[in-house]
Amino acid sequence: MEVKIGVQHAPREIVLESGLNAEEVERLVADALAGKSQVLSLEDERGRKVLVPTDRLAYIELGEPTVRKVGFSAI
Repeated sequence: MEVKIGVQHAPREIVLESGLNAEEVERLVADALAGKSQVLSLEDERGRKVLVPTDRLAYIELGEPTVRKVGFSAI
């Protein structure tokens, strides 16, 4: 699952590939925004953690992972 996180006052969004499904990510975001924690914590497929303060969240975009094409083709 591809997750894009917009952070206030940051020029770029955070993009990560998560092993969680959309419902699980949505639940974590909802819990963080409800005040159950002050930090949204997500882990990517490589085991790295991304921590974002909930008061700095601008938006969260959930989508399917993009497949990157490699190589050249002659059309």
